[in-house]
Amino acid sequence: MLLDLLADVGPPIQPTPATDDRAVAMHWYEALQDQGIEGIIAKRGSASYPAGRRGWMKIRHTNTENALVVGYTGPRLRPRHLALTVDEWAPVQLSARLEPVLARRIGAALSGAVVVGERRAQEETYTRVETGLVVEVLAGSGRHGTLTVVRMR
Repeated sequence: MLLDLLADVGPPIQPTPATDDRAVAMHWYEALQDQGIEGIIAKRGSASYPAGRRGWMKIRHTNTENALVVGYTGPRLRPRHLALTVDEWAPVQLSARLEPVLARRIGAALSGAVVVGERRAQEETYTRVETGLVVEVLAGSGRHGTLTVVRMR
């Protein structure tokens, strides 16, 4: 019904193609990258649009890289940001705010880390820890170069 309603409207309002066929979605994901499409959105067809939160996932064309966790801001068991280094010569950078589920998982992994004091990065104080924890971050992510943590390694 929505497609019928928008049929004669035209840009800047236009319907977004949708499919429930995974093969078609994967074809779009691969084929449309050269046109500058950053990725696709995945949502269960039967799922509603809950108010105030998203019920879908963005699947972007991105490269990732590993970063060593050297600290965190906020409470240890639910850190808000991670202090990260992408390589041993790079300065420490703070990540974008962690998603709640990921923050809990990382917090559990940090629970036994040895605290070695406080440091500063990007004008914010973080708790420095010694840990071998590595996370995957989006390469060149964020509008201001902020590292976006995707998952723990």
